[in-house]
Amino acid sequence: ALCQYIQASKTRDGASRFISSATEGENFEQTPLRRTFKSKVLARYPENVEWNPFDQDAVGMLCMPKGLAFKTQADCREPQFHSFIITREDGSRTFGFSLTFFEEVTSKQICSAMQTLYHMHNAEYDILHVPPSNDRESCSSTGDCNGTAASKLQRFNSYDISRDTLYVSKCICLITPMSFMKACKKVLEQLHQAVTSPQPPPLPLESYIYNILYEVPLPPAGRSLKFSGVYGPIICQRPSTSELPLFDFPVKEVFELLGVENVVQLFTCALLEFQILLYSQHYQRLMTVAETITALMFPFQWQHVYVPILPASLLHFLDAPVPYLMGLHSNGLDDRSKLELPQEANLCFVDIDNHFIELPEDLPQFPNKLEFVQEISEILMAFGIPPEGNLHCSESASKMKSLRACDLVSDKRNGNIAGSPLNSYELLKENETIARLQALVKRTGVSLEKLEVREETSSKKDLKIQCDEEEFKIYQLNIQIREVFANRFTQMFADYEVFVIQPSQDKESWFTNREQMQNFDKASFLSDQPEPYLPFLSRFLETQMFASFIDNKIMCHDEDDKDPVMRVFDSRVDKIRLLNVRTPTLRTSMYQKCTTIDEAEKSIELRLAKIDHTAVHPHLLDMKIGQGKYELGFFPKLQSDVLSTGPASNKWTKRNAPAQWRRKDRQKQHTEHLRLDNDQREKYIQEARNLGSTIRQPKLSNLSPSVIAQTNWKFVEGLLKECRNKTKRMLVEKMGREAVELGHGEVNITGVEENTLIASLCDLLERIWSHGLQVKQGKSALWSHLLHYLENRQRKTASGSFSTSGILLDSERRKSDTSPVMSPLRISLIQDMRHIQNISEIKTDVGKARAWVRLSMEKKLLSRHLKQLLSDHELTKKLYKRYAFLRCDDEKEQFLYHLLSFNAVDYFCFTNVFTTILIPYHILIVPSKKLGGSMFTANPWICISGELGETGVLQIPRNILEMTFECQNLGKLTTVQIGHDNSGLYAKWLVEYVMVRNEITGHTYKFPCGRWLGKGMDDGSLERILVGELLTSHTEADERQCRTPPLQQSPSMIRRFVTISPNNKPKLNTGQIQEAIGEAVNGIVKHFHKPEKERGSLTLLLCGESGLVSALEQVFQHGFKSPRLFKNVFIWDFLEKAQTYYETLEQSEMVPEENWQIRARNFCRFITAINNTPRNIGKDGKFQMLVCLGARDHLLHHWIALLADCPITAQMYEDIALIKDHTLVNSLIRVLQTLQEFNITLEASLVKGIDI
Repeated sequence: ALCQYIQASKTRDGASRFISSATEGENFEQTPLRRTFKSKVLARYPENVEWNPFDQDAVGMLCMPKGLAFKTQADCREPQFHSFIITREDGSRTFGFSLTFFEEVTSKQICSAMQTLYHMHNAEYDILHVPPSNDRESCSSTGDCNGTAASKLQRFNSYDISRDTLYVSKCICLITPMSFMKACKKVLEQLHQAVTSPQPPPLPLESYIYNILYEVPLPPAGRSLKFSGVYGPIICQRPSTSELPLFDFPVKEVFELLGVENVVQLFTCALLEFQILLYSQHYQRLMTVAETITALMFPFQWQHVYVPILPASLLHFLDAPVPYLMGLHSNGLDDRSKLELPQEANLCFVDIDNHFIELPEDLPQFPNKLEFVQEISEILMAFGIPPEGNLHCSESASKMKSLRACDLVSDKRNGNIAGSPLNSYELLKENETIARLQALVKRTGVSLEKLEVREETSSKKDLKIQCDEEEFKIYQLNIQIREVFANRFTQMFADYEVFVIQPSQDKESWFTNREQMQNFDKASFLSDQPEPYLPFLSRFLETQMFASFIDNKIMCHDEDDKDPVMRVFDSRVDKIRLLNVRTPTLRTSMYQKCTTIDEAEKSIELRLAKIDHTAVHPHLLDMKIGQGKYELGFFPKLQSDVLSTGPASNKWTKRNAPAQWRRKDRQKQHTEHLRLDNDQREKYIQEARNLGSTIRQPKLSNLSPSVIAQTNWKFVEGLLKECRNKTKRMLVEKMGREAVELGHGEVNITGVEENTLIASLCDLLERIWSHGLQVKQGKSALWSHLLHYLENRQRKTASGSFSTSGILLDSERRKSDTSPVMSPLRISLIQDMRHIQNISEIKTDVGKARAWVRLSMEKKLLSRHLKQLLSDHELTKKLYKRYAFLRCDDEKEQFLYHLLSFNAVDYFCFTNVFTTILIPYHILIVPSKKLGGSMFTANPWICISGELGETGVLQIPRNILEMTFECQNLGKLTTVQIGHDNSGLYAKWLVEYVMVRNEITGHTYKFPCGRWLGKGMDDGSLERILVGELLTSHTEADERQCRTPPLQQSPSMIRRFVTISPNNKPKLNTGQIQEAIGEAVNGIVKHFHKPEKERGSLTLLLCGESGLVSALEQVFQHGFKSPRLFKNVFIWDFLEKAQTYYETLEQSEMVPEENWQIRARNFCRFITAINNTPRNIGKDGKFQMLVCLGARDHLLHHWIALLADCPITAQMYEDIALIKDHTLVNSLIRVLQTLQEFNITLEASLVKGIDI
């Protein structure tokens, strides 16, 4: 195992250099003892290793993340251990373990330099803060400043060279290729103890360090290893290739610090790739929480910036507009409110020491969260850990170290720490349910306590564990919790392989183009999942970690090629599949607990009971007499000549065989990367560096302005690339769906998925607007910018720079001019902001920003609005630093150009989400001017229906053709019912069309009519049901279209008179009519094959221009005998005659057969019910109602058969009529029968007043 040994300190440096580094960026509020200074690496052994180059900057930063510190004898100087990770740009990792302790400063120069710094600080402080004289006297005389501010306390917290002893921090560190945290911690603690112990160790320190560097091998997978520290044996074990990967941090500590609920929420945030910021005074806590969360993700891996300990000099990385998992050190004094974070809209903030977590908005729940939390809680309670977390864990942790395992059993106070199973049993006895269970068992004469003890002793007898009991319990708890988490993914993705889309081309070209390709059938996978899982899963499938997991699956076809993690996961999935073949009922949405815990525990137990390899003991090295001595309490400078190289081929060769085997294995692992030749490997690794949307990992190297600028440039490029990919993905999905609606291709998006994509776009916009902010204001950077813009405009309006009034007032005043027109809706960024501000349901800034983005997308104005917002260059300069994305002109233009592509598709992402808000609607009724519409005397009314509801009857003031009203969101509009009360002298009204506009989203619907409303006119109807469609043309085109009298403009816009008279009989042949019926039925069939949330308007398919009603009208009009002159005959007249015939037939009891009788009765019942409706609908309206009801009750094909054989048909139709051609009628019946399998629900407006 490669271990590089490092000391970091400044004690050997000259005083002049010390002063120059200390006065750089002087902060006079901080006393010199509270400041930190630049550290440096003093020595490392060996100097370098070929396959693992030493990164001096990164190691220096991470060993002492805040730099070098000084203390006096009055301060606490306990050694502090922490681990860290160095992640290279290609994603490979090296692990570091560091022990920081304090040594006395022996250099007089440094002590006097510290004294000088104090004199400078006090003099400067007195100039800046001159307190009242009496305060100063009282404070200095008593020396007790508890009642004063912390800054005053610092003023008198001084250093006196004559009476104080100065100490400086120093650190020893191991660098390893694998994370054996417990073993490394013991090694470092024993080395430190050797230096500080009055009794020196039996061998020189070099012997122990040489041993750990060169003679202790890396244990192979599935093996355990024992080696000697300075004061005792140390054991480490490594899981086999069929187990969960190596993880050596205590999960227990994370659950004690945060509690189960918070851990699961944090885990969900990590899976959905939110920005996560951990916050603690303890470096090791940051590391433990970060490593635990990423380990629990198995089989997925965190793909973005990962810096569990963020060095103080890298704080600018919090500005990164990418997903990250970072740990920030707290000084323990400042609270959360004082922490200025660049972006919080998508941030999960975890205050570890105070046991609380701030979550991003709209966080979906992890599937089966309640049962999942319950399962974890049961495991924790079995180990004596309360599921809500232990608020006193930091105090108890130190006490636990001193307690022996046997003491824990008898100590009744330690309810919150892991004792033996007996102790857990004692804890559970308090539970009422357990007490009842115990009482029940006692009646059978069995003692639970005896059982428990017997189980414990028998297991002890079988296997003697080599490590101490407390350490073994940490292993047990770790594996149990990890197995439970892994089991969730095994259950959730048991069938994932079925949905992997294997590439058709060769691997090389697939690898080049994989970002543009779909590698997983998300829509099909989601359609198989239970509804409650969808909000989480639809977002998870869009993450980089899931995409990389599937990429990995495609890359590794063969078992030998497989990534070890993938191999373990696939073997678990195979087991579940086998189980489901035997018991298929298990594959349900029911929660299935983990069943692999015992097997996993047994493997660890066996390794710890039977050590596979014991390393060579430390021994004397070839050193000169006198070398290796050191002064007590000071870590010495070691002999580099003996530590720089490992053993050559000498007497140690034989013993070193495991190490040779280890090196071979490591080289094999390292070079057989995907079994590729070197050129390919280089290419793929380079590609891996650029994988994902942005920069992977910050380089912890020199931080010159040019390096920071280059990093920021990478961020800007990454944001632009992410924007391009997101817009492309959203367009491909949306276009795919619209192609289906036009009859091409298959549907591949669900409502949940569309919401997910829009939510991720909102996240991206927040990250762009948070990049390079001068000063953060509010949680949403985008909304904050919009508010600044609004404020600027209002100031200019008040000063008379420009005016926005006038247009609307004019349009409201006009009532009925010579040419009715709906005035265009003014495009206004500010007006759209006001709409959002007026929605009381939205409480937060983040929510308002998201609602504004959704509204802008629905109005196809997102790019235009953002361009207008960014056109205020002065404001942008004021709010953003020079390197910010929004101040990079070329990238900003490209970004706006990508957003412009959303104008090509229709979104309803605002209308469909905010379903309960009040929306103003504007109505325009356009009557015919030619036929005396202005003389109309009756009182009209209107009722508008949409997918979410209807308005009810709205009375329209006489002679008013335009009005605005407000009601709850109706969703997409479907029908308008319009009618009048038939009062006055001239109660006849020819309405050309009605237009309705949503005043917030600007969606305008046109409802063509072209029919009379009035007794004795047309079919005698006083009300009509109009079916409308959304106008897709721009407002300007709409306006032109509305100004043209529709009769002259487009006859197709007007619904034809469905009367059977020679003048307007349609000239369609039987082939065209059959085609029309086929298309209408096909439209309905397709409608029901779509996911429920993606279905359009069924009303349009039934009653629209090419709907089923229209197609059946053509059937009944074909071959109708010419009626007498001046009299219109309607289809309804024919149907009423048929009804009379069947009723007469039944009375004369001459019915051919029972089936015929039932069909005839049904037909007559429906005709009678429609004729008896209180509504004033005309004959065509009644026919429409009959067709809709027939479709709903699956009776249409019966009625066609009935009417084809009716003698009335022979009287009223020519011989050429379609209805008299038995072949064509049978074909028609077969087509209509396909509707039988669908449950057709009719809109209320279509069947109002009918109780049947």
